[in-house]
Amino acid sequence: MKYWIVVVLIILSFGANAQPTSSWPIFRGDQKLNGVSKSTIPDSPELLWTFQTDDNIKSAPVVAGDKVVIGSTDGFVYCLDTEGKLLWKFETNNSIEAPALILDKTVYIGNLDGMLYAIELETGKKLWEYECENQIIGSANWWKSGDKVRIVVGSYDYYLHCVDAKTGEGLWKYESDNFINGAAACEDGMAMFGGCDGYLHMVDIATGKLVKKIDVATYVANSVAVEKDKAYIGDYDGRFFQVDLKDDRTTWVWEHEKTKLQFIASPAIIGDKVVTANYNKFLYCFNKNTGEMYWEYNTGRHVEASPLIVQDKVIVANMRGDLAIVNLSDGKLVWKYEIGGQIISNPAVADGKIYVGAYDGNVYCFGK
Repeated sequence: MKYWIVVVLIILSFGANAQPTSSWPIFRGDQKLNGVSKSTIPDSPELLWTFQTDDNIKSAPVVAGDKVVIGSTDGFVYCLDTEGKLLWKFETNNSIEAPALILDKTVYIGNLDGMLYAIELETGKKLWEYECENQIIGSANWWKSGDKVRIVVGSYDYYLHCVDAKTGEGLWKYESDNFINGAAACEDGMAMFGGCDGYLHMVDIATGKLVKKIDVATYVANSVAVEKDKAYIGDYDGRFFQVDLKDDRTTWVWEHEKTKLQFIASPAIIGDKVVTANYNKFLYCFNKNTGEMYWEYNTGRHVEASPLIVQDKVIVANMRGDLAIVNLSDGKLVWKYEIGGQIISNPAVADGKIYVGAYDGNVYCFGK
């Protein structure tokens, strides 16, 4: 009995550490876009450094090892070390609002020209570029099958594009009926995204063929978080809901009885909880199985940035420029820092540090 207990604990420990604490390689942390960091953060983080770009930052930072990558509306991709020193910058021909993806020492990032770039992480050298027919706002994601790694990214040209990660060769395009604003979650060989056409699309990543699409009634501007056979979605009509991917139905729906403002932020999932934020200023925590609201926290201003879960804490940023940490258990405020420039994209957390970009053009790093 003791032997099997030890074995189980080892297996659980391995699963819990599958995402390195020093890494936040995609804007929601993992391929399923669950918004959970395996790192820890201090109760009262201190501002460690800032780095100034030449225009607004709408992109979210990503981290791999000792490198932080972020795009700016000045058209550059910046790579910094974790002490805030510029290692390289790469110029594109238009503003960057999409978060980057770091995979196998390569940075994948799109801009408002609709160009998807692959850049060598160590040097900033361009490896290839792939052209969509309209702007890219959401992060790329990835899936590996056999020895081939595929990159998937949505565009305002209505297509989800699949590209060979090594060569930049287009493998397939799946057409939706409107803009694709967010990233596609990837799980079990499927790419899943909520489109501006009011559908949740499930696409086979190997073939580009539609597996199914589920009517969710209205415009979805954020990225969908997926866990097993459930998806969590907020829409532009102010509804937040769970979708059963097997039964093709909405299992529960929550909406504020008065405000009915849009969900721009993407949800985060851990344990029995799902956390999201609405344009009505509030951060919400629900029971992911029933939709019962556990608590709410008034951030004080509209929220577009997706919340992040770090152990027993939630990080949320608003459009006044407040960066706040609250308890996951009860939503009570633990810490707040007033940056002053609005924040519209979620932070990254890696190796005990919080990285965030703001409208004042600065990258901020907080830690101990």
